Amino acid sequence: MCVNEPDVIQLDVDPVRFGQSFVGSEAFKALFQEGMELIEETAAYLDGPGREESRHLPRQASLVYASESMRLTTRLMQVASWLLLQRAVAEGEITADQAQLEKNRVRLNSQDTATTIAEYEGLPVRLRELMGLATRLHARILHLERLITEAEEAPRPPASNPVAAQLGMLQRAFGAVE
Repeated sequence: MCVNEPDVIQLDVDPVRFGQSFVGSEAFKALFQEGMELIEETAAYLDGPGREESRHLPRQASLVYASESMRLTTRLMQVASWLLLQRAVAEGEITADQAQLEKNRVRLNSQDTATTIAEYEGLPVRLRELMGLATRLHARILHLERLITEAEEAPRPPASNPVAAQLGMLQRAFGAVE
């Protein structure tokens, strides 16, 4: 079978959607595992050693600890929601459109902090480590979300290829030149 250029140009092949391919990948599974482990580590720290450490902090540092631990918890809950939504899409439990509706309820947003460097340095080391890990993970997920959203919102190519249509009209008008 001979395939000429206009036939190749007219093939209706949809591009691969990044979001669909990513959430089914090993990279996503590793990201999911990393996120869930960080959530578990953070919960264990805040419920155990962190609670004990916070009792020994001066009053102002204790307030900063409470504020930063709440910010950390919020960030990780956003991460967990995003990861669980993506996994549900990957496993076919919900469609990408349903996931988009759910994403509108729980927004991934960056959180600014009013904590000064001196206040931050007064926090327990493990809390600072967990804050750093959560911030980096959150930034990666924000980046992935932007990539997925941009790929899904990318303009689709027109249904027919105007160049192929013009070539077809020329071939019909002048006959096939071999």
